[in-house]
Amino acid sequence: MRSVELTPHPQFASNAADHVEVAIDRGSGGVLTLSYVVTGRVSALKTPPRAAPTRMDELWKHTCFEVFLRAPGSAAYYEFNLAPSSQWAAYAFIGHRERDEDPETPAPFIDAEGGRTRFELRASLDVGGLADLPPDQAWRVGLSAVLEADDGTRAYWALVHPPGQPDFHHADAFALSLPPPAA
Repeated sequence: MRSVELTPHPQFASNAADHVEVAIDRGSGGVLTLSYVVTGRVSALKTPPRAAPTRMDELWKHTCFEVFLRAPGSAAYYEFNLAPSSQWAAYAFIGHRERDEDPETPAPFIDAEGGRTRFELRASLDVGGLADLPPDQAWRVGLSAVLEADDGTRAYWALVHPPGQPDFHHADAFALSLPPPAA
């Protein structure tokens, strides 16, 4: 499992987080395992209540954790939104913010728990059936989080922030190379 740190967007300060770290593992058969750990004044983090693990749009309007995947050299990519409620979303794009038909993927496993100073969301995604992600190549990955505080403010965390407003879809945001699993 590989761990990376996310950084906050400079124009959107966080009222609830001091640090966000993500552990990611690409297992055999196309299973992606993620663990997002948020530390700080986590008691001020607004998280949606637990719900049925259903597919739902606009999860990014509240506390939500995201992963973006693309094959090297490809303009096409996938976006997965993972909410602490266990609701989720999966989207396909043919280019920067150019939506394609949503991919058919199994519902991910999502579990979350938190306390006063630490919050963790764990997820497993089966992305093995996605044609644009060759199993024998490294994937380009973007990791991000939208953290809503109890006062309604949102902070945007990512591996890399391109200039301007937060844009997790920007090509520069796919900053992590994730090699295929060892044979």
